[in-house]
Amino acid sequence: MENNTTFRSKVKVKFNPQPRKFPLSSNNKDTAKLTYVSPIPPPIPAKSSKEVKEISKYFKKTENPTMKKSYTQASSNLINNNNTSSVAINTLKIKEAFSKLSNKKINSIQKVINRDNAKPKPRINMTTKGPSHKQIIIPMTNELGKRFTKDSASHITNINCILKNIKSNICADYISSDNKGVNIITNNVASSSNLQEIEKYVKQSLNNNSNSIAIPRLLQSKSYLKIVGILYYINKSSSHITTEDIECILKNTHIFNEIILTSRLRIIKVSSKSDMAIVWIDIWDNQNDNNAKKIINRRFNIGNIIATVRGANMNPSVPQCKNCWKWGHTAGVCRIQGSKYAKCNSPHLMDNHWEFAWCCKANSKINLPRLEMKKGEPCPHLFKCLNCKGPHTADSVEYPFWKHYFNKE
Repeated sequence: MENNTTFRSKVKVKFNPQPRKFPLSSNNKDTAKLTYVSPIPPPIPAKSSKEVKEISKYFKKTENPTMKKSYTQASSNLINNNNTSSVAINTLKIKEAFSKLSNKKINSIQKVINRDNAKPKPRINMTTKGPSHKQIIIPMTNELGKRFTKDSASHITNINCILKNIKSNICADYISSDNKGVNIITNNVASSSNLQEIEKYVKQSLNNNSNSIAIPRLLQSKSYLKIVGILYYINKSSSHITTEDIECILKNTHIFNEIILTSRLRIIKVSSKSDMAIVWIDIWDNQNDNNAKKIINRRFNIGNIIATVRGANMNPSVPQCKNCWKWGHTAGVCRIQGSKYAKCNSPHLMDNHWEFAWCCKANSKINLPRLEMKKGEPCPHLFKCLNCKGPHTADSVEYPFWKHYFNKE
């Protein structure tokens, strides 16, 4: 029979309550006392995930003491352990003081104590990041820039010969110009000796040794700042302060001695009913905004008034394409082939307007015969704007869009 018993029967015998046999006493040898063992208690129900997380907050993970730790790991563990212990002590104090509160309310009180709900301070993004330094900028007037770029191909070959003679590792690829000056694009970052040689060549080619041609420099980041606390009107009169007045004040202020502006100043009135103004300035800087940090929160006098320099967010202005003269993108990403003249909206450059435009050519077949204009003279004819169809050119400041230049909406 013992061999025939199964494993299940053995388990049942082991866990089922059975009478326990005691030896027969001397008084009642025939009777035996029977006692029953209490059954196994039912299993404890499993806790929910939320309860497990709340309970696990108050238990620390045991780590292997033989494992070696770095100094930073050990210090961070000490800080975390102190934080967890202080949190546990605070929750116990809250429970003792307010015994009727639920766990959710205690957690919310704990968050307020630890300032978890506090929003982080907004950080001003005032400096552009990641410009290419493979570019040499030579600030000069618009007329000198046009003179220099008329023969760009020969200038490129001459500059590359000069760089080759001084055993430089860079070479110039092409030359472009804009309202700020001439840009020479290179294959690598230029050194100070390369900039000096290029400066000599540019001045010799233009026969100009005056201060109208600035020192060549590499492309830098821009930092956007604003000057607050300036009166919009001068001496309580109807005339308001101009950009030339602010530029003269900044030149005579020692704070801005090492600061170079990237563009002209912009003066904006605070509101229609206010007599104060905000001056927006853009300066050349590095990616760590070191130049901006030198003058932020600095104060200086404008007459009897104290003005303050503050940081501003990156320029929120909407760009205008110099290729198609539409708003919202730059010429580098323009998709049209060729370019348009801002005045007549025809597909040709401004210098070639007389050769390609119909308005400057003679026409005797129309009711009012049109005479031919002389070559080189500015076009006197009126055209509608490409964007708003108004009586002005697409790049004119009279265009109403310029009033909302810094408002993207």
